[in-house]
Amino acid sequence: MTIEYAESFFAWDVLSWLFLAMLLAIVIVLIDLLFFSKKNPESEIKVTEERSTFSKICYFLIFLKFSKSEKYRHRPKVVQWSIELFPVLLLVLVFRGFIFEPFRVPSNSMMPTLLTGDFILVNKFNYGLRLPLLNSKIIDFSDPERGDIIVFRYPNYEHSAGYSGVDFIKRVVALPGDTISYEKDKLTVNGETIDYRKIGDYQGVDSGKAMSGYRHVREIIDQANHDILLHPLGHSRELSKTTVPEGHYFVMGDNRSHSSDSRFWGYVPEDYILGRAIGIWMHWDWNHNTMQFSRIGGFD
Repeated sequence: MTIEYAESFFAWDVLSWLFLAMLLAIVIVLIDLLFFSKKNPESEIKVTEERSTFSKICYFLIFLKFSKSEKYRHRPKVVQWSIELFPVLLLVLVFRGFIFEPFRVPSNSMMPTLLTGDFILVNKFNYGLRLPLLNSKIIDFSDPERGDIIVFRYPNYEHSAGYSGVDFIKRVVALPGDTISYEKDKLTVNGETIDYRKIGDYQGVDSGKAMSGYRHVREIIDQANHDILLHPLGHSRELSKTTVPEGHYFVMGDNRSHSSDSRFWGYVPEDYILGRAIGIWMHWDWNHNTMQFSRIGGFD
């Protein structure tokens, strides 16, 4: 499946609500400036210091506050709250929309690299600068590479209501134009079988205990090492030889037998990529109410 069959990217998420809250704050303040502030005698100032309504609006939008000569304590509480919250909402929107955004790992599909309950930080500008909400790229910096862990909006080719607007995290194993196959848990890219080294039997903890005894191996893609899990008694979903279309990426979970990825539903459109996962900033497994401080840091 490719982008022409994908669900529209836009869906309500945290950034959408932040944008609406910020927009509402702006509207409330502008209505107060345009229609109510002049009618209040306490807001009047000397003619020599008086500024136009337009200049007041510009000042507010640029500096995120009124000038020091203007007091707003006499104004309704909703206006005061809007004035105070607007700069905070704007900063959070800019930070999450353009720089870094936190995500939570909800499943075992990326074990052993990521565990259920890992809270990760995603670099939003690593591959380019994108507009929040629409995710349209306006400045291009670089492209995803094989071995990168990316967070992306699930393309939802089947248009399932339960997966609308859901974000996935997987590892890039093939780039646009690559020919790929996956048979008997051996990955082949452009005719070259990817090498891996056996580490031993995996010992799972908390929500990952069911993975104990799985084969723990280290896979090497373009000199980038990463660990994967393989089923001890059989093989995971296979894939016949296929070529990745331009503008798309082939992704897989590190826990090959327990991952819904490109083998099942198709390719990830470049326009649906949100960013590159760069590290773990907290771990809390809500299924077992356990916290592991040792998980904090970058990926191996």
